[in-house]
Amino acid sequence: MRSALALARPVVILLALLATGPWAAAQEKFPSREVTLIVPWPAGGGSDISMRLLAEQAQKTLGVPVVVVNKPGAAGAIGHREVANAKPDGYTVGMFGGGVVAQQYMIPNPVKIEELQPVVFFGAEPGVLSVRGDTPWKTLKEFVEGVKGKPNSVKNANDPPGGASHLTAVVIEKRLGIRLNKVPYQGFAPSVGALLAGEVQASTVPVPDIIQAHKAGQARILGVTADKRHFLAPDVPTFKEQGFDVVYGSWRIIGAPKGVPADRLKVLEEKLLAALNDPEFVARANKAGFTVSPMGSAQTAAFLKDDDTITYQIFSELGLVKNPK
Repeated sequence: MRSALALARPVVILLALLATGPWAAAQEKFPSREVTLIVPWPAGGGSDISMRLLAEQAQKTLGVPVVVVNKPGAAGAIGHREVANAKPDGYTVGMFGGGVVAQQYMIPNPVKIEELQPVVFFGAEPGVLSVRGDTPWKTLKEFVEGVKGKPNSVKNANDPPGGASHLTAVVIEKRLGIRLNKVPYQGFAPSVGALLAGEVQASTVPVPDIIQAHKAGQARILGVTADKRHFLAPDVPTFKEQGFDVVYGSWRIIGAPKGVPADRLKVLEEKLLAALNDPEFVARANKAGFTVSPMGSAQTAAFLKDDDTITYQIFSELGLVKNPK
């Protein structure tokens, strides 16, 4: 006859397997540890600041720490790849801007939007053209007249190819019939630093990154590439107001690698939307210069698909497509 100990052993083994195997993982409370938020740009720029504001709010709604990790380089492509290749367990998410769409058609081996799972939409960001405060150009018309026919005579601080401010510069060049000497910097903060230091005469970083220099007279925003003026710079007319039909900009979304379980994606979506819709968070974000217009996963995916179509059309029209569909 088998002993009681021998009979009990299979039960003990089964309980141990249930405590450590897939069944236990499925029952694990999510999230139960810190969530990493990858920012594909250096510290100090608009993307970094906006995501640190979000991380601070999101750890209240998620109930765990949200740690921002900067992974700059290659106009955001390094950070994009870091997220796309992360373990799809919901504990790694990342910020993506319009550059992730554009890079599909511009650089070798880009991250495709099909490799990403949209979680929430943060907000949109129009482009601008700014110049140093000591330059002679007071209006966009004066700038175009001073630069046209003199290719590469003005150095413009922007991202490396495929980044938001680089793409803004390219679209402005094509629409206005000018040629800038585009100087790449690894992010918006270094671009502003280069402008203020006199390394360049112009820059195409967004309003939140240049607004303080504009108010101090160190820089001058000549125009905003949007349908309406930016709330932080109501004194600055749009390109369209000045007779130039240029509407272009970027945006920020939070995405995850493909393959995250649906139940965990739902938690991330609900908790991040709660953070983005919090009135105190919106007030802080607006004060820092960011437009917050939250959307859920399905709406963000639809937006991303539409933006992909529009971007490809624009790039095809401007002759910028290197990787055709």
